[in-house]
Amino acid sequence: MRSLIFLAVTLFPILTIADDRPNVILVMADDMGYGQTGYYNHPILKTPNLDAMAANGIRFDRFYAGAPNCSPTRATVLTGRSNDRTGVHNHGYAINKQEQTISRAFQKAGYSTAHFGKWHLNGLRGPGAPILKHDAHHPGHLGFDYWLSVTNFFDMNPILSRNGDWEEHGGDSSEIVVNEALDYIRGENEKGNSVFIVIWYGTPHSPFMAYESDARPFSNLSPASRDHHAELVAMDRSIGHLRKELRDFGIAENTILWFNSDNGGLGNIKPGTVGDLRGFKNSVYEGGLRVPALIEWPAKIKPQISKYPACTMDIFPTLIDLAGLTKNSINKVTDGISLANVINTNQSRRPSPIGFRHTGRAAWLDNNYKLITLKLGSGEYQLYDLMIDPREQKDVLADQPDIANRMIKSFEAWNASVEESIAGADYRSGKVNPFPRPQQTNLMTLPEYQKHFKRWVKRPEFKPYIERELKRQEQLKTKSE
Repeated sequence: MRSLIFLAVTLFPILTIADDRPNVILVMADDMGYGQTGYYNHPILKTPNLDAMAANGIRFDRFYAGAPNCSPTRATVLTGRSNDRTGVHNHGYAINKQEQTISRAFQKAGYSTAHFGKWHLNGLRGPGAPILKHDAHHPGHLGFDYWLSVTNFFDMNPILSRNGDWEEHGGDSSEIVVNEALDYIRGENEKGNSVFIVIWYGTPHSPFMAYESDARPFSNLSPASRDHHAELVAMDRSIGHLRKELRDFGIAENTILWFNSDNGGLGNIKPGTVGDLRGFKNSVYEGGLRVPALIEWPAKIKPQISKYPACTMDIFPTLIDLAGLTKNSINKVTDGISLANVINTNQSRRPSPIGFRHTGRAAWLDNNYKLITLKLGSGEYQLYDLMIDPREQKDVLADQPDIANRMIKSFEAWNASVEESIAGADYRSGKVNPFPRPQQTNLMTLPEYQKHFKRWVKRPEFKPYIERELKRQEQLKTKSE
């Protein structure tokens, strides 16, 4: 009897600690621009659920994607490191499996981990197709216990891969993945498990497909702009459903819900997607990097608007503190910092700059000043004072030589450290393990997907890609004859 009493006494504190741990849900839009929310006074788009989330949590007005397009930013979320350090230099690059990921950290901490939606970290280009069960870079290999995922963007009535088994789903893609995530959360909640969930939307990435009822308010726009905005309406509705169900489950109070976009908005959509900022997706100017971002945690976060410069590299370090993960969960060479001490304060100055590298271009953000080079190694730079010139119209490099020289020196030191990381210096082996196929492989060239062409060619998300691949094959055949 004494041993049973001792067992009960010793186990009770452990269970209490587990019950107190927050659930964590990371939600990310795909190509949603900084200006595309109601709370930023978009002229025609209403986002009542994101607005409600902003009113109940912390709204970061200076939040930056780790890179100006999709795969690289996803790598920064998972690692807390600049994308080039992780091997993800552009869209369609695979992340180095030697990286320490946030999903593995939560997995080791005893959380149930799951990924829903767009993956795009397995070295493939092309439309979003269901991930192969034998793919060496599927989410399960990077720390997710459960996954319902696609290689890239996905839209209405998608084909998704559930732990490698392919399924056709009906309806809007945002609502599908949220409903699936809620089913998973409900099941794990009933088991008493805390969850770490990643929901990566395919919205509002092209091709644009939406319900007619969602598109009707935008009928005066071009078809692309109309359906782009309609996709955002459905995405916002899914956010509302997610928040409501968390409340109904009784776990909303102790759930950290973090929303942001993966890069700046698109230049061909009207009205504009980035507010008054310069540049769009794939640009290192503000319009390509600055994105909407919100964190809601009713038990701990008071409503506030923050001007603190933050980024997707900060997500992992912040959650180490908020969820009590071990400090060595993350690579010792990291680019993000914890925002735990920023929440519920009026801090606005960041202690260290934020670095961005993407396809030979770079930016170095030190609070109000931003250094840009459009060609790494050229020695040519631009400098902007974002406090007085948020649209980056006046280059003050010549006017502020002391600031310029200081920032160039610190940027070049950081850039040299990234080059060392690319060579593998941050890994135990001192080198990067080779990827088994060429990076950015067109999935339409893989036999595992080609055998589905006859059926998929009727689907709008696949049709143009399949037709191009069939034409390429015909040209090769003709050339060889």
